[in-house]
Amino acid sequence: MKSIEWLGNALRILDQSKLPVEILYRDAVSYESVAEAIENMEVRGAPAIGAAVAYGFVLGALEYQGDRDGLPSFMEKVQSRLAETRPTAVNLFWALRRMEDRLRECWDMDDLDDVRRVLTEEANRIAEDDRRMNRLIGEVGNEIVPDKANILTHCNAGALATVEYGTALGVIRSAHMAGKMIHVYADETRPLLQGARLTALELLEEKIPVTLITDNMAGYLMQQGKIDLVIVGADRIAANGDTANKIGTYSVAVLANAHGIPFYVAAPTSTIDLKVANGQEIPIEERPANEVRECFGVSVAPEEVKVFNPAFDVTPAKYITGIITEKGMVTAPYSVNLLKLMVRS
Repeated sequence: MKSIEWLGNALRILDQSKLPVEILYRDAVSYESVAEAIENMEVRGAPAIGAAVAYGFVLGALEYQGDRDGLPSFMEKVQSRLAETRPTAVNLFWALRRMEDRLRECWDMDDLDDVRRVLTEEANRIAEDDRRMNRLIGEVGNEIVPDKANILTHCNAGALATVEYGTALGVIRSAHMAGKMIHVYADETRPLLQGARLTALELLEEKIPVTLITDNMAGYLMQQGKIDLVIVGADRIAANGDTANKIGTYSVAVLANAHGIPFYVAAPTSTIDLKVANGQEIPIEERPANEVRECFGVSVAPEEVKVFNPAFDVTPAKYITGIITEKGMVTAPYSVNLLKLMVRS
């Protein structure tokens, strides 16, 4: 299953909100339909979102029917709409900046079809970069996974969250392919159950041993000595190493620290945001209340109860053993070493 696939004039999207009950693909033919797919969590995971908005940008250029002079203002509207979909995932803004820069380089082109071709090539490069980076992350991360390890992961940072292969699950996949007899515990990840619906599905398909647990079981398993390390993904990493990831990640990190268990973040360098000094500056998206009041359309709470539903939390750098990237492992002091990593060619 591919999270997204470019068809030349449409973006084929796997609706992840329907998994694992139904495998449903739909073809987005406008930038608005891409934006809605991201907001509705049909496309999710920071790397996949980055590639999706790049193709959404291309669809905007394909939709435009005016003359050459009107294109810049139209594409500003396209970019603005795509940028507002998920404020925490920095890959979204990284991809849009790349597309915007490429568009600026096309201003001297008179033929709009040439502009569209150049933009499509750039979106394809963004997707290919994600494939390449994820496989390298897997290779780097494999080095820290011992044989016969019991690994805890939270949410879904696998192939479904990326263009291909995965970040945290990419590390797990690489360790499995290396012949290591690993076992994964997957947090269910309330309220949208990405761990239960997506991570469990991916690992079963790869024939990687997996056990599903509820989020509030993680501490007990650590107390019982059943977890050797934790690997999670990331949606944004601040310059000091503070990391935003799916809500509940912070709790897992604190528990791991209390039990002396290594806690790793796996993410491409496109997720590192040196413009953000620390986690307090990372915008945290709050999602609709019914995601908590309901579960797949079934009410599980009183309709009138107030709900607080942040999609992400921030894990302070002090709880992170290492950040696994395609350029190598980064450890503390993160303020120094992340900067060194980002200037490395």
